[in-house]
Amino acid sequence: MKVTVVGFWHGYPEANSATSGYLLEHDEYKLLLDCGSGVLSNVQSFCSLDDLNGIVLSHYHGDHKADITPFQYSRILNAQKSGYKTPIIYGHNDDKAEFSKLPFRDVVKAIPYNDYDRLLIGPFVFFFQRTNHPVPCYAMKVELAGKILVYTADSSFSEELASFAKGCDLLISECSAYAGETVSEFGHMNSEDAGRLAALAQAKSLILTHLPHYGEHQQLKVEASEQFSGEIYLAKQGFSIEL
Repeated sequence: MKVTVVGFWHGYPEANSATSGYLLEHDEYKLLLDCGSGVLSNVQSFCSLDDLNGIVLSHYHGDHKADITPFQYSRILNAQKSGYKTPIIYGHNDDKAEFSKLPFRDVVKAIPYNDYDRLLIGPFVFFFQRTNHPVPCYAMKVELAGKILVYTADSSFSEELASFAKGCDLLISECSAYAGETVSEFGHMNSEDAGRLAALAQAKSLILTHLPHYGEHQQLKVEASEQFSGEIYLAKQGFSIEL
């Protein structure tokens, strides 16, 4: 599987960029993990909107789902094209009001997932675990051909999350702050937390994402490396890795 960073900012997108969004691909199947502000525009640098088979949402905060409405509009405008594929948006049903907004007329379907669900989405096998966040939010584990990708979405550090990610080939971890800064009360991790999570999970490699809007991001990588000895990458628009 191939994963490409479409957006990585925490809270809001900086100029010509996007908040949380990751393009997952295998053969011709294309799936977005989260669809934050700016993602719909930026993902078109990597694939056509018509080629997106679906979107998996971790939760319903705007920096992870703001572009769902424009995505729905794009489907209305393009539904008459020959060979139209009806995309599916996957989201949790803990917030029924928010989940009810995901399907759109007859051009976008929605399917709910639950904690510890095993869900087959195209060629990928997904598992979900609720994280520590002020609203219901789910980490995702994606398996394909013996390779494992784990995306923390938004969460403070927890041993349960490390157990969920155990032995993964790639951990995409939120990193909302620098070492010594306390963000756990808001349901987030700093660089030390992300490195500690990767170490405890015995991940092979780590991408730091959901990055803060201040400081030098290279410092986050240095701080995480004090906890985790594996390969560490900083999320950057267009960065991709194949597992």
